Amino acid sequence: MMVPNSGDFSHPDTLAVLAGRGLAGAELAPTLYPTTTFRIPSLALGRQMALDPTESHYYTRNGNPTAAAFENAMAEMEGAEAARAFASGMGAVSCVVLGLCSTGDHIVAQRQLYSGTLFLLQAVCPRFGIEVSFVDCAESGAFQAAVRPGKTMLVFAETPANPGLELVDLAELGAISGPFKVVDSTFAPPPITRPLDYGVDLSLHSATKGIGGHNDATLGVVSGTAELIASLWAFATLQGANAAPFDAMNGLRGLRTLGVRLERQSASAQDLAAVLVDHPKVVSVSYPGLSSHPQHDLAARQMRMFGGLLSFDLVGGCETAERFVQHLRLAQVATSLGGPETLVAHPASTTHAGLLPEELKGAGIGPGTIRVSVGLEHGDDVVGDILQAVEQA
Repeated sequence: MMVPNSGDFSHPDTLAVLAGRGLAGAELAPTLYPTTTFRIPSLALGRQMALDPTESHYYTRNGNPTAAAFENAMAEMEGAEAARAFASGMGAVSCVVLGLCSTGDHIVAQRQLYSGTLFLLQAVCPRFGIEVSFVDCAESGAFQAAVRPGKTMLVFAETPANPGLELVDLAELGAISGPFKVVDSTFAPPPITRPLDYGVDLSLHSATKGIGGHNDATLGVVSGTAELIASLWAFATLQGANAAPFDAMNGLRGLRTLGVRLERQSASAQDLAAVLVDHPKVVSVSYPGLSSHPQHDLAARQMRMFGGLLSFDLVGGCETAERFVQHLRLAQVATSLGGPETLVAHPASTTHAGLLPEELKGAGIGPGTIRVSVGLEHGDDVVGDILQAVEQA
């Protein structure tokens, strides 16, 4: 009987099931290689293995067969030549920024970013003499206008942005010549958007979120050309933020159901956004699937689905937000996203708690901003729970 080959299929849902099986035998489930080290056949071969960024049987900080299976699967999903897995999304972000940039270099990044990335760019990069300019990601031409020819090494984007769901025009970003273009696509995994298709150099994910999908894997991944991933490999091995085999196994398992999970979460998020948009206790709702979203047309062009994340602002700020979370019965208050449970976060006091008031404003976060990661519960139950909590807030 012929074994299915992922190269024969192009639909992302099918790729999610078939990708990354090149290292497997007859087994269908991901194989765990918990070992930290491997026997070396000879000294000459050992030297070769130590310097090979594709070697997965030398030392697990360099590479591991389970991590390699996950990396290969993500590369196939992204339409990339290669990928590198990390111990977290921030491990991936740090490797890209510090692995590509040196003293004297310049970075262009958007203001609307995950707080960990923002802190790295604002507080850590200047310590190494790396200058960073911030732009509004939704402003047409803003990234290009901030590029300094011969000096800008990296353009860093995040789309949809956390937590306001602002979008970056990927075609416009990919057309920028000179610097490396990197997109954090955590909120839009490959079944939704593939940044590399638009000329972006590296696609990055906190695979802890939707890709892992079960809140049991802490994982990051970067995909791109084999040459660029190999150039990051040396820094990654020194950085030491390599993916643990168990987390890579869970990431690969999560990938298998990614497409169907995103369909369910997107449908429920669309329903929830539609109910909240006209509620008298809600100031505004941000969800790319709403026709009222200022970038809805862009979302329709570059997203196959609109995702399971939405944010809204409650009338009354922090006090109303506190009452809102106290009245939740199904949704749970937690900082992650993309898992089977519907999770609610108050960014100003959790994910972005370290930002100054002006930085929160720049990131589009108000005192009453609520982020919802819609889970896999029945959509009617999710909508009903959020609605009753809003009404009692």
